[in-house]
Amino acid sequence: MNQFAKKIGICTFARSEYGSILPVLWAITADPSLELQLIVGGSHLTAGRSIEQIEKDGFPTSERIDFLISSDSPEAIVKGNSVAASALAEVFTRQRPDILLLVGDRFELLAAASAATAFNIPIAHVSGGEVTEGAIDDVVRHAVSKMSHLHFVASQEQSDMLRAMGESPGRIHVTGDPALDAIHRRELLSREELATQLEIDLTPPVIVLTHHPSTRDPGAALLELEGILAVLKETPGTVIATAPNSDAGHQVLRGRLETFVQERPGSILRECLGQLRFYSLMRHADLMIGNSSSGIWEAPSFQLPVVNVGDRQRGRMRAGNVIDTSGDVAEIRAAVTRTLDPAWRVKLKAQPNPYGDGHAAGRIVNILKSTALGSELLIKESPLRISAGKTTS
Repeated sequence: MNQFAKKIGICTFARSEYGSILPVLWAITADPSLELQLIVGGSHLTAGRSIEQIEKDGFPTSERIDFLISSDSPEAIVKGNSVAASALAEVFTRQRPDILLLVGDRFELLAAASAATAFNIPIAHVSGGEVTEGAIDDVVRHAVSKMSHLHFVASQEQSDMLRAMGESPGRIHVTGDPALDAIHRRELLSREELATQLEIDLTPPVIVLTHHPSTRDPGAALLELEGILAVLKETPGTVIATAPNSDAGHQVLRGRLETFVQERPGSILRECLGQLRFYSLMRHADLMIGNSSSGIWEAPSFQLPVVNVGDRQRGRMRAGNVIDTSGDVAEIRAAVTRTLDPAWRVKLKAQPNPYGDGHAAGRIVNILKSTALGSELLIKESPLRISAGKTTS
């Protein structure tokens, strides 16, 4: 190991952001001038054991922190975050990354950003400047952006948002979203290989169902899911459902999905597909439905039609593959019928993914390498100075 290598700490607490940051992990480990310090915790260590996928991908973990409490109430999530902050204080005492890289907008990032701030560890943030008005992720994302010293964003629109928030233009880099890199790098499974691994015949139309709690309105997600399931019950083909994330209210959604797949032939529920199977499924699917960010971010790269239900992704930049609906059954049914029309999908082939070109990780790593460390990196200039054109960063 190069004793002079720049140490890049990365926290991953859920399978969704692990998939997003995976190409950056590849790029860091391939560069002898960088040392990866991987801090793993949260749902990786619980149901589905996605820590096993991280190990299979060949990444040694520097630290593992177990902070989730066996409840999905807001009280449990807040208490879990306090445990995470305490554990990260111990981690940063042992491991002192030169830069801490955080991705996304999950609530646990507040614990990581707060701990890093106390230790004067500069923070680099991926995916700032987005807007998701229908979830508390929106607030978390903006808070982490304000605590960060470097920003890697997917588009000029997100760069403009961060500038409007008072972030220094010299600290904002339009790199694209690294999640898209894996789509171009991985050799995806054939339809036959995927069916074998999922242990189900992929009878068309193949529908991917991914629906998570709505953190702004916990009761809304269940009503939306009921509308989705009512339509899918009468729709032919195969339904592959993925388990909801660990946000407050996930247990009732999981229970409803378990009942649905027991009652509807040609349906399965999978805890954790892993990135290879998930992207392969998106490649062979005819439709994605639910409220997952994957329908907004990655699905355009597969020209995959998406019926986005509810307000969880409200305000987020969209490509032409998305139709937004409420939880109303008739509205969902009309959207499903429209998106399953082959003629509608043909129109998506010429549409680029607005979140990037699949080369973000290299750009991010080059910036991490070239960024000078020291006290100047930790200083965040006043928005008033920036708006007056006096920025020096």
